[in-house]
Amino acid sequence: MVRMIQRSLLLFALASVISIPSFAADAGLGAQIDKAWEVTWGRFYLPQVRTFGDYLSSYEKGKEQEHLPTAEEVKRQYPNPCGYSTGMEDGAILGGAMLSVLCDRFAVTGEETLRAQAASVFAGLKLCATVHGVRGFVARNVCREDGKSVYINSSRDQVTHFAHGLWQYYRSPLADEATKQQIREVLADVAERMIAFVTPENDFDFCRADGQRCPLGICRMWNVQAHEAARLPMIYAAAWDVTRDERYRAQWQRYAAEAIEQSANPDGNKPAYALLQMQCSLEVLHELELDAEVKAVIHTRMTHVRDLAAKRFKWVLAQLAKKSAEEMQMLGPDWRDVSIWKNQKGYLNPQWGPYREIWHLTREAGESALVLLMIDPAAVSAAQQSALAELIRRFDYTHNSSCGVIYHLAAYWKARRNHLLDP
Repeated sequence: MVRMIQRSLLLFALASVISIPSFAADAGLGAQIDKAWEVTWGRFYLPQVRTFGDYLSSYEKGKEQEHLPTAEEVKRQYPNPCGYSTGMEDGAILGGAMLSVLCDRFAVTGEETLRAQAASVFAGLKLCATVHGVRGFVARNVCREDGKSVYINSSRDQVTHFAHGLWQYYRSPLADEATKQQIREVLADVAERMIAFVTPENDFDFCRADGQRCPLGICRMWNVQAHEAARLPMIYAAAWDVTRDERYRAQWQRYAAEAIEQSANPDGNKPAYALLQMQCSLEVLHELELDAEVKAVIHTRMTHVRDLAAKRFKWVLAQLAKKSAEEMQMLGPDWRDVSIWKNQKGYLNPQWGPYREIWHLTREAGESALVLLMIDPAAVSAAQQSALAELIRRFDYTHNSSCGVIYHLAAYWKARRNHLLDP
């Protein structure tokens, strides 16, 4: 009883100094996570292609993602070759993140039903990497209508989460031997594309599915910013770990030392997704590194990223605390009907207006919290744990239209795997 009173007093004190979103009634943590899980699989999951969409434009059952591009639109690369703002933009990212969630949840609960869900998410990711017939190219998503059309411009962000998720799945007890063989093949194909395309002649760009350079620079894998430097060696390291092909080890070692050096000073103002992808890349390199001194340096890099994420997490919570319930329940638009379109080097990108902030803050809250838990989770403070718990307790998941819900699940199950937030 005394401990319960002390805990209540602690939470009261924390609430006075930490900005906690107040846009929904409090609820039990477990019940909230169950709601988030149901919403993720019931509204964002696309069973036709076994991937996840980016946002909802309706809460009506069966109409949640009617804004998704048609097969005809995707085939003519409308509105742009990235599928920006259409709901088909981040399928490979979300699938990779969801595989990590499933691995963490299984480590905590051992639920056998998670095997089928993990296999389904992997099948969607494999479809992104194979349906177009371009070896090693990771499409952002696959058209729900025909199950085969893709946008031809991917990005290093897509490939980062794709490789990280498959690597985690391979190393988990969720993957059987047949699945592991498929992962070997897929990651080897991605590595082979990097070897073939990421060259000085291509400005280290892995190129679009049609073999043309990406005009936006988002497919460049080397000579990039500090938070992106570890991506290329991470992909090679993951491919080596699952295949044990020395060809990939050589590529990993070729870039690793310089990448680790370049990772020393990432821009502290980067959004949470950039910090998360940096941490994912460093996590693979840290886990596979055998040299104790190099491993220690990578550890230092990861703790620095964690510190940056802690600041971002606090900032995001403060922004969420300013939002009303009505704002947080906002739906995304049908991108075809928006009035403002931005020209990004020839790619016309429909602009979501005020909804973009709601979508992004929801996502950043989970992403920044997740980064905190990816290195030395025991160092996550009581205040940070309580802030995460309160975020989840007070979030209205049944009226949330942002795929950021996946990262709320990711942070929760990563915490649980590390014996934090125990019920």
